[in-house]
Amino acid sequence: MVNGKWLMVNKKLKSQFRLTLFFLLIAYCLPLTARAQMNSGAQQNVVGEAGTFIIQNARIVTVSGATIENGYVTIENGKITTVAAGAPVPGAGAKVIDVKGASVYPGMIDASTNIGLVEVPLGAPGTDDETEIGDMNPNARAIVAVNPHSSYVNVTRNNGVTATLTMPQGGVISGQAAVINLIGSTPDEMAITAAFGLVVNFPRVSTFAGFGGGFGRAEIDFGEAVKRRDKRLDDLRNMLRDAQAYAKAQDAYAADHKLSRPAFNVKLASLAPYAAGEKPVLFAVDREIDIRNAIKFADEMKLKTIILGGNDAAKAADLLKQKNIPVILTGVWSLPARDDDYYDTLFATAGKLQQAGVKFCVATGDNGANSRDLPYQAGMTAAYGLSKEDALKAVTLYPAQILGVADKLGSIEIGKIANLVVTDGDILEPTTHVLHLFINGRKLPLTSRHTELYEQFKDRKMK
Repeated sequence: MVNGKWLMVNKKLKSQFRLTLFFLLIAYCLPLTARAQMNSGAQQNVVGEAGTFIIQNARIVTVSGATIENGYVTIENGKITTVAAGAPVPGAGAKVIDVKGASVYPGMIDASTNIGLVEVPLGAPGTDDETEIGDMNPNARAIVAVNPHSSYVNVTRNNGVTATLTMPQGGVISGQAAVINLIGSTPDEMAITAAFGLVVNFPRVSTFAGFGGGFGRAEIDFGEAVKRRDKRLDDLRNMLRDAQAYAKAQDAYAADHKLSRPAFNVKLASLAPYAAGEKPVLFAVDREIDIRNAIKFADEMKLKTIILGGNDAAKAADLLKQKNIPVILTGVWSLPARDDDYYDTLFATAGKLQQAGVKFCVATGDNGANSRDLPYQAGMTAAYGLSKEDALKAVTLYPAQILGVADKLGSIEIGKIANLVVTDGDILEPTTHVLHLFINGRKLPLTSRHTELYEQFKDRKMK
């Protein structure tokens, strides 16, 4: 009996050893890949080429105004200085790029991704920095963990996505999301808004309790599920109230130093501007009932609100419109949640929100590997109810407005940051190629891990 028990333990230890060895192998190989990537031409030229540029003979899709069929754009000191029809008069030192009828678009913005935070999902924990331990992490700032040398940065921007809202995940309060440009050697260089909004996974009722030993779905009692939801909601409410009280105590001390100085609390200090309604809270919710509950909760706590996800947002369009709450749609390519939903339910949501007058934008809601697909998700909304012009705005001007950076990004206008993409066709079409790319007014090489692998193997002969 003892020997049999020992054999069972020995088998278990061997199994655990094999699993550990597997992850160690991944962890060992990853740095080699990362070093190879950092030594590649794509990473050596991460800052791009600076200077004064004139893009001429271009079709200029300004997004915020009329399209100029034959014109030019001038870039100086990282900003757009001229947008005009006709031919330019080049100044001394200007680098002229004749695009011969190609189109110039503003760079697209993916308003929901974790690019820069995860390199190998579900594989090498050392490359995954999107989730902190615990349920309440308002002090977790995505900008601190962004890896500027991520392979996904080049791949994403080479498809016309030049800026993102990079956000943490996990727990109830995930942390603070950052608006970043996809250029730079450090997180600070990439930052446009280092701490834009607080990501909250709004508590909801769920009877799912994981998978059992036989990979069957485990369930909990509905009543128990409601209790767990209410407990998490109370914890969230109490923490917000604590942050409000903490901010009042700090203000009182600032006004009168005779009072006792409140002890510093990093979590409450981080949460205070969101609890005061000064900065937006992004509630991650999809179902109609959860969207309505999140809005009710936000009203109770007087929070500035953005709905993140919003698969059922069209069903709550009346309330969203009434409260003037924007929606970052992340489920365009997701499967419908219910068996009796129409196949195009999520394709058509953007068009329905537009008709209802609700502010929205389209985002991938995915990891860095799939952020490059943003234009095609927007294109799908144009095929199912949204106008082509609004589909383009949904990934340029609309996200810029929701993220509070419309004075810097989202359209081709004088004074804005020169995030520009030159293409040989419609930027939302999969067959279109990016010809030139500018971020922060710097001309970037169109190289990435993908292009390097293509060049390496394109002429390989098969025996």
